[in-house]
Amino acid sequence: MPELQIIGAPQSNYVWVARIACHEKGVPYTLVPAMPHTPEVDAIHPLGKIPALRHGDVILAESRAICFYIDHVFEGPPLAPRDPVGGARAEQWISIVNTHFDALVARPYVGAYFFPGTPDGSPNRPIIESALPKLEGQFAILDHALAKTGHFVGSTFTLADMNVLPMLFYLHSSAGERHNVAPECEPCGLLRAPHGAHQRQGRRSATLPRPHLLGRRKLSGVEPCATCF
Repeated sequence: MPELQIIGAPQSNYVWVARIACHEKGVPYTLVPAMPHTPEVDAIHPLGKIPALRHGDVILAESRAICFYIDHVFEGPPLAPRDPVGGARAEQWISIVNTHFDALVARPYVGAYFFPGTPDGSPNRPIIESALPKLEGQFAILDHALAKTGHFVGSTFTLADMNVLPMLFYLHSSAGERHNVAPECEPCGLLRAPHGAHQRQGRRSATLPRPHLLGRRKLSGVEPCATCF
């Protein structure tokens, strides 16, 4: 069996999702650190984005395609429901999180702390303040979706859950940067009961990027809360 490689920067939330998928499936892999638009990545992704995958003669781009491949090629517990309704619901929440929660809200908010673009490198307050009301609305949507079982689909930890966890971690880390102490984590309410218990098994935290890999701004020594990671 050829070596499975996940190619990309470990601090990328979508590289992280692909690694979580490997851990959940029990698939050995090698992380090949690479930034976007580097030759290693450009050779696979037509837009130079991460993650990318190489497995023998198979090369793939985009985290969703990579996770689909991992889930269907290798033996192990399914990462998404195999029945049409359950599988469609998982895809629904992956799409909602990626196109709304991440792209429109979480990414600008986190970026305003880690990549602020300010002359002195301080957090970009206008972007942060404009994102906060939107975050509140997005948390309400996710909280409602997870209220019954702690999972997006049924009572099983699926790709839909894996997809949002790195985003929640970075939101919490940004809150720690804001307060310079371990804050009451806003996303904690989204990870109660079985969802949080899965995290404490340590299988996702094994893929946790080290603080020095998280960008120019450090995390002020704040550890992720016990509920999140």
